[in-house]
Amino acid sequence: MKKEILHYDFCDMSIYDNYLVVVIKEGVNVTPKHNSVLVEIAKKYYSTSPFVYITHRINSYSVDPKIYHETVQIKTLKGFAVVSSNYQAKINAQIEKMFFNKPFEIFTNLKDAVTWANEVVK
Repeated sequence: MKKEILHYDFCDMSIYDNYLVVVIKEGVNVTPKHNSVLVEIAKKYYSTSPFVYITHRINSYSVDPKIYHETVQIKTLKGFAVVSSNYQAKINAQIEKMFFNKPFEIFTNLKDAVTWANEVVK
């Protein structure tokens, strides 16, 4: 069940009970500064409940792998999913996966990612 939709200058976030879906805007370079928003969202919505971060990669953008050092510190974050049908986005996600020491999966559709997220938090 969707709780809330949040809009930022660099992304849109949909908050659900067990996961959040993030769509980063076109051309953004996701840096630790952007990642601090995720940390705040985790504290606000998931301080005591496990969740999975799902990035729905509709747009083209880049990610600074340094963000994962802080992301993995979020105790209630149980997994990370990348959703994309773009070959290059999937290759990039494979590289990002090396920087993340929690469950990390890549999907071609959002429905499969949501199913996985719900299993991970059980």
